[in-house]
Amino acid sequence: MTTTPYPIGSPGLPWGESERTQWLSRQQRHRSYVDDVVKDLERLSARFDVEEYGRIEYPPDRYTLFAARSRNWHDERPIALVTGGVHGYETSGVHGALQFLHRHAAQYAERINLLVAPCVSPWAYERIHRWNANAIDPNRSFRDNAPAEESAALIRLIAPLRGRFLLHIDLHETTDTDETEFRPALAARDGKPFTPGIIPDGFYLVDDSANPQPEFQQAMIDAVSKVTHIAPADASGQIIGSDVVSPGVIRYPMQQLGLCAGITGARYTTTTEVYPDSPRATAEECNAAQVAAVCAAIDFALK
Repeated sequence: MTTTPYPIGSPGLPWGESERTQWLSRQQRHRSYVDDVVKDLERLSARFDVEEYGRIEYPPDRYTLFAARSRNWHDERPIALVTGGVHGYETSGVHGALQFLHRHAAQYAERINLLVAPCVSPWAYERIHRWNANAIDPNRSFRDNAPAEESAALIRLIAPLRGRFLLHIDLHETTDTDETEFRPALAARDGKPFTPGIIPDGFYLVDDSANPQPEFQQAMIDAVSKVTHIAPADASGQIIGSDVVSPGVIRYPMQQLGLCAGITGARYTTTTEVYPDSPRATAEECNAAQVAAVCAAIDFALK
């Protein structure tokens, strides 16, 4: 946990162009979107319709956005949307979505249309970062005139299908770097003081306070608890500053905050949060927790 000033900007003053340029100059590529995601989707293209839904350009870098769609799509069936990598650094969201496609999607082929966007923010995936190259958080940008192109592209993808979604599950992580890097950077960018918080040890879910579905959330908690541990409430009965409404579940106003899980108008929506830095969880278990949540979500919705 850090209480030292963030190395970019002046306390109390929002960033200008020079600070954003300085921040961008510090970002380095650590992994390959093409190798980790695009090539995996190419392997899946024998079983799914893999489609391009947008292009992101941060010169000299260019990224093509891809989604996988059920090959036997039928308009009379409901639709399930699975999204990962809205925050590129949240690795199990990306690989959990891909693992679901490889291992479990086939069992739902005759019952529901699947649309999976496994890596919404490829620039951030490569740099293991929360923001895009413009220092904008895509997961606060799912709104009209979205300021993040990653968000705008996904909104365009789902726009013709609005009203037909049964569920949307958005796969995320909460990491130790939320406290050491990303929340301090956010405070510095906006010229606000940074107040340290507590990172919960374990898996939890974010329900929609405007459309709470407690039984749906509970079904996922039950399934994931067989794979990894569920985050307990802190001494104030909260997780990341929000009241725990049931074990492992908090609520946010999704549309009001511009969160990805609020874009479809689906009856069943949730944001998963895995804790990959726990000494009690491996990377494989984090991926498996995401997959367990996706399968439990679809199973519940199809009932």
